[in-house]
Amino acid sequence: MVKHTRYENKKVLVLGLALSGFHAAKLLHELGAMVTVNDSKQLADNPDAQELIASGIRVISGYHPVDLLDESFSYIVKNPGIPYSNEMVKRAQELGIPVFTEVELAYEIMDASLVAVTGSNGKTTTTTMIHEILKADRQKGEAHKAGNIGIPASTIANEAGMDDDIIMELSSFQLMGIDIYHPHIAVITNIVSSHLDYHGTREAYVEAKWRITMNQTAEDYLVLNWDQAELQELSKNAKAQIIPFSRTQVLTKGAYVQDKWLYFQGEKVMPVEAIGVPGSHNVENALAAIAVAKLKGTSNETIIAALSTFGGVKHRIQYVTEIEGRLFYNDSKSTNITAAQTALNSFPDKGIVYLAGGLDRGNAFDELVPSLKNVKTMILFGETKEKLRDAAEKAGVSHVIETEDVATAVPEAFASSKPGDVILLSPACASWDQYKNFEVRGDVFIKAVTELKQKQEER
Repeated sequence: MVKHTRYENKKVLVLGLALSGFHAAKLLHELGAMVTVNDSKQLADNPDAQELIASGIRVISGYHPVDLLDESFSYIVKNPGIPYSNEMVKRAQELGIPVFTEVELAYEIMDASLVAVTGSNGKTTTTTMIHEILKADRQKGEAHKAGNIGIPASTIANEAGMDDDIIMELSSFQLMGIDIYHPHIAVITNIVSSHLDYHGTREAYVEAKWRITMNQTAEDYLVLNWDQAELQELSKNAKAQIIPFSRTQVLTKGAYVQDKWLYFQGEKVMPVEAIGVPGSHNVENALAAIAVAKLKGTSNETIIAALSTFGGVKHRIQYVTEIEGRLFYNDSKSTNITAAQTALNSFPDKGIVYLAGGLDRGNAFDELVPSLKNVKTMILFGETKEKLRDAAEKAGVSHVIETEDVATAVPEAFASSKPGDVILLSPACASWDQYKNFEVRGDVFIKAVTELKQKQEER
Protein backbone atom coordinates (compact mmCIF):
# COMPACT_ATOMS: atom_id res chain seq x y z
CA MET A 1 0.00 0.00 0.00
CA VAL A 2 1.18 3.49 -0.86
CA LYS A 3 0.99 5.61 2.30
CA HIS A 4 -0.79 8.90 1.57
CA THR A 5 -1.03 11.91 3.87
CA ARG A 6 -3.99 13.54 2.12
CA TYR A 7 -6.39 12.41 4.86
CA GLU A 8 -4.06 12.49 7.85
CA ASN A 9 -5.62 14.48 10.72
CA LYS A 10 -8.44 15.58 8.36
CA LYS A 11 -12.10 15.32 9.30
CA VAL A 12 -13.75 12.92 6.84
CA LEU A 13 -17.42 11.96 6.72
CA VAL A 14 -18.34 8.53 5.35
CA LEU A 15 -21.94 8.82 4.17
CA GLY A 16 -23.70 5.46 3.98
CA LEU A 17 -22.18 2.16 4.96
CA ALA A 18 -22.88 -1.06 3.07
CA LEU A 19 -19.77 -2.85 1.84
CA SER A 20 -17.91 0.08 0.30
CA GLY A 21 -18.62 2.50 3.15
CA PHE A 22 -17.54 0.03 5.83
CA HIS A 23 -14.18 -0.62 4.17
CA ALA A 24 -13.68 3.05 3.29
CA ALA A 25 -14.15 3.99 6.95
CA LYS A 26 -11.61 1.38 8.07
CA LEU A 27 -9.07 2.53 5.48
CA LEU A 28 -9.47 6.21 6.33
CA HIS A 29 -9.01 5.39 10.00
CA GLU A 30 -5.79 3.53 9.10
CA LEU A 31 -4.62 6.54 7.08
CA GLY A 32 -4.96 8.79 10.13
CA ALA A 33 -8.22 10.56 9.31
CA MET A 34 -10.70 11.68 11.96
CA VAL A 35 -13.58 9.60 10.64
CA THR A 36 -17.29 10.07 11.22
CA VAL A 37 -19.70 7.56 9.71
CA ASN A 38 -23.34 8.45 9.07
CA ASP A 39 -25.73 5.64 8.12
CA SER A 40 -29.53 5.57 7.98
CA LYS A 41 -29.86 2.12 9.53
CA GLN A 42 -30.55 1.98 13.26
CA LEU A 43 -27.53 1.01 15.36
CA ALA A 44 -29.21 -2.05 16.87
CA ASP A 45 -29.68 -3.51 13.38
CA ASN A 46 -26.29 -2.41 12.11
CA PRO A 47 -23.46 -4.85 13.00
CA ASP A 48 -21.01 -3.05 10.68
CA ALA A 49 -21.58 0.21 12.54
CA GLN A 50 -21.13 -1.59 15.85
CA GLU A 51 -17.81 -3.01 14.67
CA LEU A 52 -16.59 0.42 13.58
CA ILE A 53 -17.50 1.91 16.96
CA ALA A 54 -15.55 -0.87 18.67
CA SER A 55 -12.50 0.06 16.61
CA GLY A 56 -12.70 3.70 17.71
CA ILE A 57 -14.61 5.23 14.79
CA ARG A 58 -17.46 7.67 15.48
CA VAL A 59 -20.82 6.54 14.08
CA ILE A 60 -24.09 8.46 13.83
CA SER A 61 -26.87 6.12 12.75
CA GLY A 62 -30.62 6.06 12.24
CA TYR A 63 -30.95 9.27 10.20
CA HIS A 64 -28.98 11.78 8.08
CA PRO A 65 -28.69 15.10 10.00
CA VAL A 66 -27.82 17.87 7.53
CA ASP A 67 -26.47 20.04 10.34
CA LEU A 68 -23.71 17.45 10.80
CA LEU A 69 -21.98 19.23 7.90
CA ASP A 70 -21.48 22.26 10.15
CA GLU A 71 -18.52 20.37 11.65
CA SER A 72 -16.24 21.49 8.80
CA PHE A 73 -15.39 18.20 7.14
CA SER A 74 -12.53 18.27 4.64
CA TYR A 75 -13.92 15.41 2.55
CA ILE A 76 -16.99 13.22 2.17
CA VAL A 77 -16.80 9.62 0.97
CA LYS A 78 -20.26 8.73 -0.31
CA ASN A 79 -21.82 5.34 -0.85
CA PRO A 80 -22.34 5.13 -4.65
CA GLY A 81 -26.03 4.33 -4.27
CA ILE A 82 -26.80 7.61 -2.50
CA PRO A 83 -27.91 10.06 -5.22
CA TYR A 84 -26.53 13.55 -5.59
CA SER A 85 -30.05 14.84 -4.97
CA ASN A 86 -29.71 13.68 -1.34
CA GLU A 87 -29.97 16.67 1.02
CA MET A 88 -26.66 15.87 2.73
CA VAL A 89 -24.83 15.62 -0.60
CA LYS A 90 -26.43 18.79 -1.98
CA ARG A 91 -25.47 20.72 1.14
CA ALA A 92 -21.91 19.38 0.97
CA GLN A 93 -21.59 20.58 -2.61
CA GLU A 94 -22.94 24.00 -1.63
CA LEU A 95 -20.24 24.15 1.04
CA GLY A 96 -17.57 23.14 -1.46
CA ILE A 97 -16.70 19.87 0.30
CA PRO A 98 -15.19 17.34 -2.16
CA VAL A 99 -17.39 14.24 -2.45
CA PHE A 100 -15.61 10.99 -3.39
CA THR A 101 -16.51 7.33 -3.72
CA GLU A 102 -14.51 4.45 -2.27
CA VAL A 103 -12.74 3.64 -5.56
CA GLU A 104 -10.95 7.01 -5.36
CA LEU A 105 -9.48 6.01 -2.00
CA ALA A 106 -8.44 2.66 -3.43
CA TYR A 107 -6.60 4.32 -6.30
CA GLU A 108 -4.69 6.62 -3.98
CA ILE A 109 -3.14 3.76 -2.00
CA MET A 110 -2.62 1.42 -4.95
CA ASP A 111 0.78 -0.10 -5.80
CA ALA A 112 -0.60 -2.41 -8.50
CA SER A 113 -1.22 -1.78 -12.20
CA LEU A 114 -4.85 -0.77 -12.83
CA VAL A 115 -7.27 -1.93 -15.52
CA ALA A 116 -10.68 -0.25 -15.16
CA VAL A 117 -13.84 -1.52 -16.87
CA THR A 118 -17.20 0.21 -17.26
CA GLY A 119 -20.17 0.07 -19.61
CA SER A 120 -23.94 -0.27 -19.52
CA ASN A 121 -23.84 -4.02 -20.14
CA GLY A 122 -21.14 -6.68 -20.12
CA LYS A 123 -18.80 -5.01 -17.65
CA THR A 124 -18.97 -7.80 -15.06
CA THR A 125 -18.37 -10.51 -17.65
CA THR A 126 -15.56 -8.53 -19.29
CA THR A 127 -13.93 -7.81 -15.92
CA THR A 128 -14.10 -11.50 -15.05
CA MET A 129 -12.73 -12.58 -18.44
CA ILE A 130 -9.78 -10.21 -18.08
CA HIS A 131 -9.17 -11.46 -14.56
CA GLU A 132 -9.25 -15.11 -15.67
CA ILE A 133 -6.73 -14.41 -18.44
CA LEU A 134 -4.34 -12.26 -16.40
CA LYS A 135 -4.29 -14.60 -13.40
CA ALA A 136 -3.22 -17.53 -15.59
CA ASP A 137 0.38 -18.45 -16.30
CA ARG A 138 1.90 -15.47 -14.44
CA GLN A 139 5.63 -15.19 -13.86
CA LYS A 140 5.28 -12.54 -11.15
CA GLY A 141 2.51 -11.21 -8.92
CA GLU A 142 -1.21 -11.88 -8.97
CA ALA A 143 -4.33 -10.60 -10.73
CA HIS A 144 -7.22 -9.35 -8.58
CA LYS A 145 -10.77 -8.28 -9.45
CA ALA A 146 -12.53 -5.59 -7.42
CA GLY A 147 -15.04 -2.75 -7.41
CA ASN A 148 -18.64 -2.92 -8.59
CA ILE A 149 -18.21 -6.66 -9.05
CA GLY A 150 -18.87 -6.97 -5.30
CA ILE A 151 -15.34 -6.86 -3.84
CA PRO A 152 -14.37 -3.63 -2.04
CA ALA A 153 -11.69 -1.88 -4.09
CA SER A 154 -9.94 -0.41 -1.06
CA THR A 155 -9.40 -3.84 0.49
CA ILE A 156 -7.80 -5.25 -2.65
CA ALA A 157 -5.70 -2.11 -3.19
CA ASN A 158 -4.44 -2.43 0.37
CA GLU A 159 -3.31 -6.02 -0.25
CA ALA A 160 -1.97 -5.89 -3.83
CA GLY A 161 1.71 -5.35 -4.56
CA MET A 162 3.72 -3.68 -7.32
CA ASP A 163 3.82 -6.84 -9.46
CA ASP A 164 0.05 -7.31 -9.29
CA ASP A 165 -2.80 -6.28 -11.59
CA ILE A 166 -6.15 -5.02 -10.33
CA ILE A 167 -9.07 -5.31 -12.73
CA MET A 168 -11.74 -2.98 -11.37
CA GLU A 169 -15.35 -2.86 -12.49
CA LEU A 170 -16.84 0.64 -12.18
CA SER A 171 -20.44 1.83 -12.23
CA SER A 172 -21.47 5.30 -13.34
CA PHE A 173 -22.30 6.00 -9.68
CA GLN A 174 -18.72 5.26 -8.63
CA LEU A 175 -17.22 7.24 -11.51
CA MET A 176 -19.08 10.39 -10.47
CA GLY A 177 -17.02 10.35 -7.27
CA ILE A 178 -13.47 10.27 -8.63
CA ASP A 179 -10.87 13.03 -8.76
CA ILE A 180 -7.36 11.73 -9.57
CA TYR A 181 -8.36 8.14 -10.42
CA HIS A 182 -6.15 7.11 -13.36
CA PRO A 183 -6.24 3.63 -14.95
CA HIS A 184 -3.41 2.64 -17.28
CA ILE A 185 -5.94 0.67 -19.35
CA ALA A 186 -9.62 1.67 -19.40
CA VAL A 187 -12.43 -0.27 -21.09
CA ILE A 188 -15.91 0.90 -22.08
CA THR A 189 -17.93 -2.13 -23.21
CA ASN A 190 -20.90 -0.13 -24.54
CA ILE A 191 -23.24 2.70 -23.58
CA VAL A 192 -27.03 2.56 -23.68
CA SER A 193 -29.61 4.55 -21.73
CA SER A 194 -29.58 3.30 -18.14
CA HIS A 195 -30.02 4.58 -14.57
CA LEU A 196 -31.79 7.70 -15.83
CA ASP A 197 -33.72 7.83 -12.56
CA TYR A 198 -30.36 8.49 -10.88
CA HIS A 199 -28.64 10.66 -13.49
CA GLY A 200 -31.66 12.54 -14.82
CA THR A 201 -30.62 12.56 -18.49
CA ARG A 202 -28.79 10.30 -20.90
CA GLU A 203 -26.21 13.06 -21.40
CA ALA A 204 -25.41 13.07 -17.68
CA TYR A 205 -25.16 9.29 -17.66
CA VAL A 206 -22.77 9.23 -20.63
CA GLU A 207 -20.71 11.99 -19.05
CA ALA A 208 -20.37 9.90 -15.89
CA LYS A 209 -19.20 6.85 -17.85
CA TRP A 210 -16.68 8.91 -19.82
CA ARG A 211 -15.01 10.03 -16.58
CA ILE A 212 -13.14 6.72 -16.64
CA THR A 213 -10.68 8.26 -19.09
CA MET A 214 -10.55 11.85 -17.81
CA ASN A 215 -7.09 11.51 -16.22
CA GLN A 216 -5.55 9.27 -18.86
CA THR A 217 -2.61 10.49 -20.96
CA ALA A 218 -0.95 9.49 -24.22
CA GLU A 219 0.89 6.79 -22.25
CA ASP A 220 -2.40 5.01 -21.48
CA TYR A 221 -4.95 2.95 -23.43
CA LEU A 222 -8.70 3.28 -23.89
CA VAL A 223 -10.43 0.14 -25.22
CA LEU A 224 -13.73 1.06 -26.89
CA ASN A 225 -16.64 -0.66 -28.63
CA TRP A 226 -16.22 0.62 -32.19
CA ASP A 227 -19.64 -0.67 -33.23
CA GLN A 228 -21.16 2.28 -31.36
CA ALA A 229 -20.98 5.54 -33.32
CA GLU A 230 -21.40 7.46 -30.07
CA LEU A 231 -18.18 6.02 -28.66
CA GLN A 232 -16.34 6.71 -31.91
CA GLU A 233 -17.39 10.35 -31.63
CA LEU A 234 -16.45 10.58 -27.96
CA SER A 235 -13.03 9.07 -28.69
CA LYS A 236 -12.06 12.23 -30.56
CA ASN A 237 -11.74 13.97 -27.20
CA ALA A 238 -9.69 11.26 -25.51
CA LYS A 239 -6.02 11.76 -24.64
CA ALA A 240 -5.30 8.03 -24.33
CA GLN A 241 -4.37 5.73 -27.22
CA ILE A 242 -7.61 4.30 -28.64
CA ILE A 243 -7.79 0.52 -28.98
CA PRO A 244 -11.09 -0.29 -30.73
CA PHE A 245 -12.92 -3.62 -30.87
CA SER A 246 -15.69 -4.67 -33.23
CA ARG A 247 -17.81 -7.64 -34.27
CA THR A 248 -18.63 -6.04 -37.63
CA GLN A 249 -15.50 -4.25 -38.85
CA VAL A 250 -11.91 -5.29 -39.51
CA LEU A 251 -9.75 -3.01 -37.35
CA THR A 252 -6.03 -3.22 -38.01
CA LYS A 253 -5.30 -1.32 -34.79
CA GLY A 254 -7.72 -3.22 -32.58
CA ALA A 255 -9.61 -6.45 -31.89
CA TYR A 256 -12.13 -7.80 -34.39
CA VAL A 257 -13.89 -10.82 -35.89
CA GLN A 258 -13.06 -12.17 -39.33
CA ASP A 259 -14.00 -15.54 -40.83
CA LYS A 260 -15.20 -16.79 -37.43
CA TRP A 261 -11.88 -15.98 -35.75
CA LEU A 262 -10.99 -13.38 -33.14
CA TYR A 263 -8.04 -11.20 -34.16
CA PHE A 264 -5.91 -8.56 -32.50
CA GLN A 265 -4.05 -6.12 -34.75
CA GLY A 266 -3.94 -8.55 -37.64
CA GLU A 267 -2.96 -11.59 -35.57
CA LYS A 268 -5.26 -14.62 -35.26
CA VAL A 269 -5.95 -15.28 -31.59
CA MET A 270 -8.72 -17.89 -31.28
CA PRO A 271 -11.85 -19.17 -33.04
CA VAL A 272 -15.19 -17.65 -32.06
CA GLU A 273 -16.63 -21.09 -31.34
CA ALA A 274 -13.98 -21.68 -28.65
CA ILE A 275 -15.46 -19.00 -26.34
CA GLY A 276 -16.93 -20.88 -23.38
CA VAL A 277 -20.20 -18.89 -23.14
CA PRO A 278 -22.96 -18.31 -25.73
CA GLY A 279 -24.14 -15.15 -27.42
CA SER A 280 -22.85 -12.40 -29.69
CA HIS A 281 -22.55 -10.11 -26.66
CA ASN A 282 -19.94 -12.48 -25.26
CA VAL A 283 -17.99 -12.19 -28.51
CA GLU A 284 -17.79 -8.45 -27.78
CA ASN A 285 -16.78 -9.11 -24.18
CA ALA A 286 -14.08 -11.52 -25.34
CA LEU A 287 -12.75 -9.00 -27.86
CA ALA A 288 -12.41 -6.37 -25.14
CA ALA A 289 -10.71 -8.88 -22.84
CA ILE A 290 -8.33 -9.97 -25.61
CA ALA A 291 -7.40 -6.36 -26.32
CA VAL A 292 -6.45 -5.83 -22.66
CA ALA A 293 -4.59 -9.14 -22.48
CA LYS A 294 -2.53 -8.42 -25.59
CA LEU A 295 -1.70 -4.93 -24.31
CA LYS A 296 -0.42 -6.67 -21.18
CA GLY A 297 1.74 -9.02 -23.28
CA THR A 298 -0.28 -12.19 -22.69
CA SER A 299 0.27 -15.13 -25.04
CA ASN A 300 -2.47 -16.49 -27.30
CA GLU A 301 -2.15 -19.89 -25.60
CA THR A 302 -3.01 -18.36 -22.22
CA ILE A 303 -5.92 -16.39 -23.69
CA ILE A 304 -7.37 -19.48 -25.39
CA ALA A 305 -7.02 -21.60 -22.24
CA ALA A 306 -8.80 -18.99 -20.11
CA LEU A 307 -11.64 -18.06 -22.49
CA SER A 308 -12.40 -21.58 -23.71
CA THR A 309 -13.02 -22.76 -20.13
CA PHE A 310 -14.83 -19.58 -19.04
CA GLY A 311 -18.19 -20.55 -17.60
CA GLY A 312 -19.76 -17.12 -17.33
CA VAL A 313 -20.76 -14.97 -14.37
CA LYS A 314 -23.43 -15.74 -11.80
CA HIS A 315 -26.73 -14.00 -12.62
CA ARG A 316 -25.55 -13.08 -16.18
CA ILE A 317 -27.05 -15.64 -18.61
CA GLN A 318 -25.90 -18.25 -16.09
CA TYR A 319 -26.74 -21.82 -16.98
CA VAL A 320 -28.45 -23.33 -13.92
CA THR A 321 -29.56 -26.86 -14.84
CA GLU A 322 -31.64 -29.06 -17.13
CA ILE A 323 -34.97 -30.51 -16.06
CA GLU A 324 -36.62 -33.03 -18.37
CA GLY A 325 -35.04 -31.44 -21.44
CA ARG A 326 -35.68 -27.80 -20.42
CA LEU A 327 -32.61 -25.59 -20.02
CA PHE A 328 -32.83 -23.02 -17.19
CA TYR A 329 -30.84 -19.76 -17.40
CA ASN A 330 -30.51 -17.10 -14.70
CA ASP A 331 -30.02 -13.60 -16.10
CA SER A 332 -31.17 -11.65 -13.04
CA LYS A 333 -28.48 -9.03 -13.71
CA SER A 334 -30.62 -7.93 -16.66
CA THR A 335 -31.91 -4.70 -15.13
CA ASN A 336 -32.61 -2.87 -18.40
CA ILE A 337 -34.11 -3.57 -21.83
CA THR A 338 -30.77 -3.80 -23.66
CA ALA A 339 -29.53 -6.52 -21.32
CA ALA A 340 -32.76 -8.47 -21.81
CA GLN A 341 -32.46 -8.13 -25.60
CA THR A 342 -28.96 -9.56 -25.38
CA ALA A 343 -30.17 -12.57 -23.40
CA LEU A 344 -33.18 -13.24 -25.63
CA ASN A 345 -31.03 -13.01 -28.76
CA SER A 346 -28.53 -15.52 -27.34
CA PHE A 347 -30.85 -18.45 -28.15
CA PRO A 348 -31.82 -17.95 -31.82
CA ASP A 349 -32.68 -21.62 -32.41
CA LYS A 350 -34.64 -22.30 -29.22
CA GLY A 351 -38.18 -21.79 -28.04
CA ILE A 352 -38.11 -19.51 -24.99
CA VAL A 353 -40.31 -19.33 -21.93
CA TYR A 354 -39.48 -15.86 -20.69
CA LEU A 355 -39.68 -14.63 -17.08
CA ALA A 356 -39.67 -10.84 -16.73
CA GLY A 357 -40.75 -7.89 -14.60
CA GLY A 358 -39.67 -5.69 -11.73
CA LEU A 359 -39.32 -2.07 -10.69
CA ASP A 360 -41.29 0.43 -12.80
CA ARG A 361 -38.93 3.25 -13.81
CA GLY A 362 -41.52 4.86 -16.06
CA ASN A 363 -40.38 3.43 -19.39
CA ALA A 364 -42.36 1.34 -21.87
CA PHE A 365 -41.00 -1.90 -23.36
CA ASP A 366 -41.59 -1.36 -27.08
CA GLU A 367 -37.84 -1.74 -27.76
CA LEU A 368 -38.06 -5.29 -26.42
CA VAL A 369 -40.72 -6.39 -28.92
CA PRO A 370 -38.38 -7.46 -31.81
CA SER A 371 -36.43 -9.70 -29.42
CA LEU A 372 -39.57 -11.60 -28.39
CA LYS A 373 -39.86 -13.44 -31.71
CA ASN A 374 -38.81 -16.83 -30.25
CA VAL A 375 -40.79 -16.41 -27.03
CA LYS A 376 -43.61 -18.93 -26.66
CA THR A 377 -44.80 -17.88 -23.22
CA MET A 378 -44.14 -14.88 -20.97
CA ILE A 379 -44.39 -15.24 -17.19
CA LEU A 380 -44.70 -11.76 -15.68
CA PHE A 381 -44.34 -10.39 -12.15
CA GLY A 382 -43.59 -7.13 -10.33
CA GLU A 383 -44.63 -3.53 -10.96
CA THR A 384 -44.08 -3.69 -14.73
CA LYS A 385 -46.12 -6.78 -15.56
CA GLU A 386 -48.92 -4.82 -17.26
CA LYS A 387 -46.45 -2.89 -19.41
CA LEU A 388 -44.70 -6.12 -20.35
CA ARG A 389 -48.06 -7.67 -21.22
CA ASP A 390 -48.55 -4.83 -23.73
CA ALA A 391 -45.15 -5.65 -25.27
CA ALA A 392 -46.12 -9.33 -25.45
CA GLU A 393 -49.33 -8.48 -27.32
CA LYS A 394 -47.42 -6.29 -29.78
CA ALA A 395 -44.96 -9.14 -30.38
CA GLY A 396 -47.74 -11.67 -30.91
CA VAL A 397 -46.85 -13.78 -27.88
CA SER A 398 -50.05 -15.77 -27.45
CA HIS A 399 -49.51 -17.14 -23.96
CA VAL A 400 -48.97 -14.66 -21.10
CA ILE A 401 -49.21 -15.55 -17.40
CA GLU A 402 -49.07 -13.09 -14.51
CA THR A 403 -47.73 -14.41 -11.24
CA GLU A 404 -46.70 -13.07 -7.85
CA ASP A 405 -42.92 -13.23 -7.99
CA VAL A 406 -39.90 -15.12 -9.31
CA ALA A 407 -40.42 -18.16 -7.06
CA THR A 408 -43.99 -18.71 -8.27
CA ALA A 409 -42.97 -18.03 -11.88
CA VAL A 410 -40.67 -21.07 -12.05
CA PRO A 411 -43.30 -23.86 -11.81
CA GLU A 412 -45.56 -21.89 -14.17
CA ALA A 413 -42.71 -21.70 -16.66
CA PHE A 414 -42.03 -25.42 -16.43
CA ALA A 415 -45.69 -26.26 -16.92
CA SER A 416 -45.79 -24.04 -20.03
CA SER A 417 -42.66 -25.53 -21.62
CA LYS A 418 -41.64 -28.67 -23.47
CA PRO A 419 -38.34 -30.52 -23.90
CA GLY A 420 -35.82 -28.45 -25.87
CA ASP A 421 -37.09 -25.10 -24.57
CA VAL A 422 -35.04 -22.51 -22.74
CA ILE A 423 -36.59 -21.12 -19.55
CA LEU A 424 -34.98 -17.71 -19.16
CA LEU A 425 -35.13 -15.26 -16.26
CA SER A 426 -34.08 -11.92 -17.75
CA PRO A 427 -36.28 -9.33 -16.03
CA ALA A 428 -35.41 -6.17 -18.05
CA CYS A 429 -36.02 -4.27 -14.81
CA ALA A 430 -34.35 -3.50 -11.51
CA SER A 431 -35.29 -5.77 -8.61
CA TRP A 432 -36.07 -3.24 -5.89
CA ASP A 433 -39.86 -3.51 -6.01
CA GLN A 434 -39.63 -7.04 -4.56
CA TYR A 435 -35.99 -7.87 -3.81
CA LYS A 436 -33.04 -6.19 -2.13
CA ASN A 437 -30.90 -6.54 -5.28
CA PHE A 438 -30.57 -8.57 -8.46
CA GLU A 439 -28.36 -11.13 -6.66
CA VAL A 440 -31.17 -11.97 -4.23
CA ARG A 441 -33.62 -12.21 -7.12
CA GLY A 442 -31.29 -14.56 -8.98
CA ASP A 443 -30.73 -16.69 -5.90
CA VAL A 444 -34.50 -17.00 -5.45
CA PHE A 445 -34.72 -18.26 -9.04
CA ILE A 446 -31.91 -20.78 -8.56
CA LYS A 447 -33.51 -22.06 -5.33
CA ALA A 448 -36.91 -22.43 -7.01
CA VAL A 449 -35.36 -24.29 -9.95
CA THR A 450 -33.42 -26.58 -7.61
CA GLU A 451 -36.57 -27.38 -5.64
CA LEU A 452 -38.49 -28.03 -8.86
CA LYS A 453 -35.80 -30.45 -10.02
CA GLN A 454 -35.94 -32.34 -6.75
CA LYS A 455 -39.72 -32.68 -6.99
CA GLN A 456 -39.54 -33.92 -10.57
CA GLU A 457 -36.90 -36.49 -9.67
CA GLU A 458 -38.99 -37.75 -6.75
CA ARG A 459 -42.03 -38.38 -8.93
